[in-house]
Amino acid sequence: MAVVEWTDLVDPTAEQIAGAISPPPPPDAVELLSAAADEGRAPSPLLQGHGHCVLAVLAYPVAVPGQDRADYLELDLVATPQKVVTIRKTGATGTLAPVDSIAARAGAGISSGELFHAAVDDAADAFLELLDGLYEAIDDLEGEIEELTGPDVRRRLSLLRNELLRARRASSATRSIARRIVDGRIDIGESELFPREIEVRFVDTYETLVRATEELDVARDLLGGVRDYYQAKIAEQQNEVAKTLTVIASLVLVPSLIVGFYGQNFAGHFGDWYWSFGVSLGLIVATTVVQLVLFRWRRWL
Repeated sequence: MAVVEWTDLVDPTAEQIAGAISPPPPPDAVELLSAAADEGRAPSPLLQGHGHCVLAVLAYPVAVPGQDRADYLELDLVATPQKVVTIRKTGATGTLAPVDSIAARAGAGISSGELFHAAVDDAADAFLELLDGLYEAIDDLEGEIEELTGPDVRRRLSLLRNELLRARRASSATRSIARRIVDGRIDIGESELFPREIEVRFVDTYETLVRATEELDVARDLLGGVRDYYQAKIAEQQNEVAKTLTVIASLVLVPSLIVGFYGQNFAGHFGDWYWSFGVSLGLIVATTVVQLVLFRWRRWL
């Protein structure tokens, strides 16, 4: 088997891409490959056949330590039976997608299809690694939800929800790449870039991505459970406040009724005033004590 040439380009220009691939891909493909990484958005994985070569765009997720988010690094591939070109674009944090697996295999007498599979398989494994970080972030949020303030909880819930959606879209698109290769729906004319043994390897990669997609759905359900618990906690706190205000209003209501009934217009001489004031005050104290005992018995206080 002829040794396959591997070329790694970092943030290349259109001229560099055209010079590294002979014959070069169509102009629209070169424009896609040379476009700068879109900061703040995950790359859209795709697979295209262009007669003499196969082009793929991969999203490589990398969790950001200490934050409830991930960076999606773009790794583009252009493969012919004789050559594989990787194009890496600098992410928002200045990092690049790793190509260690390709570097370890390049020059070892393996085919372009195997190098292509190594890149896609690494991206699939990266989604599983991202899942471990997302599960840990959800567990941390669930454990800290009693101590966090409302704005912090809502902010972290929003960040994690957005990350799960981004990861779900990227993993599904990467799964479609593997599925197209397994189904034999991509070719480069007379040359066979993905023979049967490579398609079998892509079956394992496809199953890895199916598992990642299913686990992302589970993580979304777990996050939904944390959100529901937080909402129930807020509702319970509101009920406690409403109950407290109701108790206070009830304690004030009966004395107000007594004072309104008597009008507090006591007679001018001491005896009648003393007796009327005592009756009014006694009723107020007695009814208040009875209400406090009742509320305490009902565990409203």
